[in-house]
Amino acid sequence: MKKSVLVIHGPNLQLLGQREVEIYGKLTLKEINESLASEAKGLKLQVDFFQSNHEGELLDIIGTARKKYGAIVINPAAYTHTSIALRDALLACALPCVEVHLSNIHKREEFRRNSVTAPACVGLISGFGKQSYVLGLRAAATLL
Repeated sequence: MKKSVLVIHGPNLQLLGQREVEIYGKLTLKEINESLASEAKGLKLQVDFFQSNHEGELLDIIGTARKKYGAIVINPAAYTHTSIALRDALLACALPCVEVHLSNIHKREEFRRNSVTAPACVGLISGFGKQSYVLGLRAAATLL
């Protein structure tokens, strides 16, 4: 099995550190990725990062992921609650996937409490800020 993980960041996550810092914190996406790259070294994993605001681009990267990766860590962001297409892509890729969220989606607005993508994943980690990603990467490593 491939010892590589694809970390996917969904829409608006490029704005981390600037957007709703009381919810998402002050860390930027670059800082989160740097932290994950460091963690991946310790886990002896290859890790790549992809961010898009466009659902079709997310679908495309997931659709080709199994050629190169052994697992996916994904923060679908707003698509968590709406995208059946993303859910279907995660199922179709046949890779173990871990869904992560910086905030606790179950403490948020009612519409954010349901994840249509989580059932296509092995598990979901939310509410721990940057640590949600780190824990997600560690979980993905155990699945390889």
